[in-house]
Amino acid sequence: MAKKDLLNLLNEVKEDGKQTVEGDRFLLIDGLNLFFRNFSILNMVNPDGAHIGGLGGFFRSLGALIREINPTKVYVVFDGQGSSNNRKNILPEYKSDRNLSRITNWEAFDNLEEEDESKVEQIIRIIQYLQCLPVKIISIDKVEADDIIAYLSQKLPNTPKDKSIIVSSDKDYLQLVSQQIIVYRPIEKAYYTPDKVKSKFNILSENFIIYKTLMGDNSDSIRGIKGLGEKKLFKLFPHLSTEKTTFEETLNYCEDRLKEHVIYARILQEEDRLRKSYKLMDLSLPMIDDNDKKFIDSFIKEELPPLHSKEFLQLYNQDQLGGIIRNVDFWIKDVFERFVK
Repeated sequence: MAKKDLLNLLNEVKEDGKQTVEGDRFLLIDGLNLFFRNFSILNMVNPDGAHIGGLGGFFRSLGALIREINPTKVYVVFDGQGSSNNRKNILPEYKSDRNLSRITNWEAFDNLEEEDESKVEQIIRIIQYLQCLPVKIISIDKVEADDIIAYLSQKLPNTPKDKSIIVSSDKDYLQLVSQQIIVYRPIEKAYYTPDKVKSKFNILSENFIIYKTLMGDNSDSIRGIKGLGEKKLFKLFPHLSTEKTTFEETLNYCEDRLKEHVIYARILQEEDRLRKSYKLMDLSLPMIDDNDKKFIDSFIKEELPPLHSKEFLQLYNQDQLGGIIRNVDFWIKDVFERFVK
């Protein structure tokens, strides 16, 4: 979806040609996802030689998103400590390849320890900067950012014209796409609506979870069905493109239509693992207990934090970010004063 199409979707055009915001817009940012994307592509260092690409790039991206989307509120969400434990209890191999020893940025770091230390320092610093801004920051121990964002995206819209806009390169969020939930994937610079998901993947957004369960997800070390590629998937399950379905209905379909096919035998053989995969990838039912849901509900009702421009600038100058954000004084006013009542 192009930017002009997004604006047409989010705004109502008046007869005089001027656009006005209709409903609330909630910008939901996967904090670590946005950080790591900037960290890996921006080889910027300050005059002391400290890497600042992840830190400076994060706020440059945040500002660009707010200017383009003009949200009512911004939520920045981070994984909590031990956030993967619940899913690893269901499927032990979940994210088992995420801790491979490799340097992301060879030009900036001599070894893995040096890079990891810089990542931690920049993430801590990002949170300190965010605490100076009128945005909401949330992290819950043993809960992944995916689950918090999924819960917020479904909970926040109160009227048909309200929109939740999720920012992440993680395809898992595409299963949430609806008339009220849009996913922006920075890698593609594309906004995913139901029509965009259908045109890109030839599948209904409601069925994206079925698609991922059968195909697997290499990024999370989740295996799919052996021998089932995209072409064969849509040949065997053509209704995924046209009819909303469930995992149980998919199994019933296999039994009714694919009994003689080897894929059915493999699905039957791996049914237990597939059920576990479906459960841990299903963001329509995020893995959040009732107490944490109450905490999030209370958090939603809280007022936005105040804007502390001087404190933000002090941090900016301490880190010697220089011109990574052009005219930072004006940038703070232009991007964040819109949230100040």
